[in-house]
Amino acid sequence: MLGAGDVLDPPPRRVLVAGTAGVGKTTTARRIAQAVGVPHTELDALYHGPGWAVLPTFEQEVEDFTARGTWVSEWQYRQVRALLVERADTMVWLDLPRRVAFWRLLRRTVRRRLRRTVLWNGNVEPPLWTFVTRREHILRWGIAKRNEMRRQVPALADSAPHLRIVHLRSQREVERFVDRLLVGTE
Repeated sequence: MLGAGDVLDPPPRRVLVAGTAGVGKTTTARRIAQAVGVPHTELDALYHGPGWAVLPTFEQEVEDFTARGTWVSEWQYRQVRALLVERADTMVWLDLPRRVAFWRLLRRTVRRRLRRTVLWNGNVEPPLWTFVTRREHILRWGIAKRNEMRRQVPALADSAPHLRIVHLRSQREVERFVDRLLVGTE
């Protein structure tokens, strides 16, 4: 695996950003896309329909945007992960400490709920008390899935040898990595 200071030659053109809920996948994906001058497609926007229903066009839309020569997206949703890995040239794994990931997820969830932030297709975060009653609540899901990436991403080194994996363990490393991408494109 590569680190924040390693040179990516050739520059990344089809990038996945992996990590647990709350680590900043979408924010980092947007920044990477801007740094290397390629489009970012947010998977949540393709997946979540009104009432949090899965959009029937999800898999086809992922198929379509990954057929292009350049893109950046998040690595999530089991039904499209294999396709994303097959078509990507680089994966950026945000492996931040558990406490950082949970604090960010908690802060984001509370902020979105209190502000009633409209997310994808008119959806808003459910009431905070549903943390106790709904198994799929994002906070419960984030806690339950926190170690999944630590098993899945390293396994890709063998199963997807074409994929460069950049392992970032802190926000400082994320900043260093994105800064290097910016410098490489100037």
